Amino acid sequence: MRKVVIGALALAALAGCAGSKMKDARAGNPYKTLASDKATLVVAECIQFGWQDESVFGVDAGGFKEPNGAGGFTVYTTGGDYFVDVQSAGAGATVKYYAAQDTMPAKRRLAALATCL
Repeated sequence: MRKVVIGALALAALAGCAGSKMKDARAGNPYKTLASDKATLVVAECIQFGWQDESVFGVDAGGFKEPNGAGGFTVYTTGGDYFVDVQSAGAGATVKYYAAQDTMPAKRRLAALATCL
């Protein structure tokens, strides 16, 4: 029981750090902005599933999806280094991808999310 509580507290602390990183990143420009003809939920779930692929991302595989309060979804990784805001745009969606740095892992995440458009 004690391990469960400690694990939950650690996860909550990480979520707080991720939230501040994401807020700071949104104050600037996204790494890439993309468009899709698909519905926001379909795109967000596809990105989440793709980012959880351990064969591509190894131990860094992780994708979490939450409603963002603006009628869309945010999909993010542990720590919030990579995340997307998926918002409805007409019948489709706009995807704003944020990455902490222009690195190969950032490009791999971008390639994975591009398959969902």
